[in-house]
Amino acid sequence: MESLYTPWRAAYLAGEGEIVTGCLFCALAGRTDEDGLIVHRGVSVFAALNRYPYTNGHLMLVPFAHRGSLSAMSAAERHELIDLAATAEEILAAAYRPDGFNEGLNIGRSAGAGVASHAHLHVVPRWDGDTNFLTVLGATRTIPEELAATRERLAAAFARRS
Repeated sequence: MESLYTPWRAAYLAGEGEIVTGCLFCALAGRTDEDGLIVHRGVSVFAALNRYPYTNGHLMLVPFAHRGSLSAMSAAERHELIDLAATAEEILAAAYRPDGFNEGLNIGRSAGAGVASHAHLHVVPRWDGDTNFLTVLGATRTIPEELAATRERLAAAFARRS
């Protein structure tokens, strides 16, 4: 049997770690880039790694302002959000060579939003065959790159684009 080591998930699985009161994304925006896993700060939107990703490079694009939906965002915020999604696609394509992407917003708790009151766009790189027996039978995903290394790699790529 092969062992998979994902030590950064231990606190999450044990129900330990920092408990964020209030809005997770508003709290993230106030942290250092390293602590918040932030790879880019724009004028009205930032990009951060998902701390519990589906795959390497799983980004969340988030307006700084606390907005619950696209319709609650200003036209400038929506424009920057979509432009940042296009940039994220290009950066992730160059960094990881995925076969495709899942991109989307879950607006409201019944639609699957983990943080229902602060809209955010997921950009998830996908590879042919990335859902394998481990995911299907064991309800487990493998993330081969540590989050800090992913953050450094993507932050440098976003900085080169600025």
